[in-house]
Order: sequence, then structure tokens, then C-alpha cells
Amino acid sequence: MTARSVGCEIRLQVDDPARLAFQVAVARDVEAVERLEFRAAGRPVEPRELTDAAGNRLHVVDAPTGPLECSYTAEVSQRAPEASVDEVDLLTYLRPSRYAESDRLAATAAAEFAGIEGADRLAAVSSWVGTRLSYVPGSSSPTDGAVQTLLARQGVCRDYAHLVVALLRALDVPARLVAVYAPGLDPMDFHAVAEAFVDDAWHVVDATTLAPRDTLVRIATGRDAADTAFLSSYGGLVRLDSVEVTAVADELPDDDVRRLVRLR
Repeated sequence: MTARSVGCEIRLQVDDPARLAFQVAVARDVEAVERLEFRAAGRPVEPRELTDAAGNRLHVVDAPTGPLECSYTAEVSQRAPEASVDEVDLLTYLRPSRYAESDRLAATAAAEFAGIEGADRLAAVSSWVGTRLSYVPGSSSPTDGAVQTLLARQGVCRDYAHLVVALLRALDVPARLVAVYAPGLDPMDFHAVAEAFVDDAWHVVDATTLAPRDTLVRIATGRDAADTAFLSSYGGLVRLDSVEVTAVADELPDDDVRRLVRLR
């Protein structure tokens, strides 16, 4: 079993007190030895851990004015157990969402992937998105959705994932977005991939092909990036000074988009 070391350091400047919700800890069903610390102006701050409807772990901090730091590390040595499949989830992940406008891409999906069924659809959509988009850091806006990404023909990992999710939903394949730690990613950062339900299980689709799917570690799962952001700020005024992400695995296996891979 591949061992993985993951973590992040986030530094903020809080200009006006704000409530901050972090999603940086590995998912609840991932077996890991972890450490999470927050410091405001050098003093320890105790977060409140909440669990949302999708099972994601949120760590909430009421941040005072001044610098705030988040430090997280985790040693992951075991794969998470297979999650049970919820029929409500499957219906939810067939619907259009803010950044994955599957209803607007129905005609495109039908024209491009007619006659391709089952697991073959995942490889076909992954390859199609991967060959039509250029990975260009800074080329997209945080509010861009799948349609805008397709029109622009460029983006970053979340844009690739949104387009994959939207196309698969348009083909009646339940699909969702997952924020992950990604050993092998270069440059290193938080990473976003798609997950699709075929053959009675969830499988990873990453059209960027920037990191081997077998080493990914789940952080958060949702309809799109609105559900999986590593940081959300409510009230006040907050500036992001720096983000440093680490993700290392003792082995980086080869990957093939035609192979079904489960994120466990």
C-alpha cells in the first residue's frame, strides 16, 4: 500500500474580524495520523470541527484582526473503506450545478459521445477534455463554469474537472467534484478531479493527467467547487498571503485514462 505524506501551510491577514471555514483535512473515512493547528497573531486558536451534508470536514475559526496561520500535516498509510452508495447522492450528482451546467452542454455531449457506453465514457470524456483544453495557470476566473471553460479552451484543474463533470451528467452519468492532495503534481497545489459513478462504484477522472490517480488523497467532495473550496470567508475582510501544499508518496505509479481507478 502506497504511503503518503500530505499537508499545507496557509497564511492570511485578517483586516476585519471574519468567520473562516477551512477544508484542508483529509476526509473523515481516510485513515491518517494528522495534526491541525491554527495561530492568530502567534497565539493558538481552537477551531470548531463541523461535518456538512456530504460528510466533509470543516474547521471553523472566528478570526480576530491580524495575521492568522493554518498548519496541517497527515500521514496516510491505509486506503479508506469503500463508501456506501446513496441513491439520493446519485440523483443529486445528475443535476446541473453552479459550475457544472450540464443542461447547457447536453447537445455537445450527445454529439461527441454518441454510442459510447459504460466505463468507456469516462476515458472518452477525459481524453476529449484533455485534448481540447490547455492548462494555463491564471487563465480563468473563480466564477467560471464549465461552459465558459469550453469556450475559452483553457483553464486549471478545477476548470477541467467542472467540464468533465458537466459532460458526464449530460450523459446521465452521476458525477461530482473532489478536492484532493495529489502526490506528483507539479507545480504542487491543492488539486481538483472528477469522480463518476459507473459499474456500481465511484471512479476518478482527471483530464489534466498531472498526477497518478492511485496516489490521490480525498479532502472534500461536492457538486462542484462551491462545495469543496479549501477556504471560505464570511463577513470581515481577509487577504490570502500564501498557500504552500505538500503531497509526497513513496511510489508514483504509471497511469492510464482507460483504467478504472477508485479514490480510496
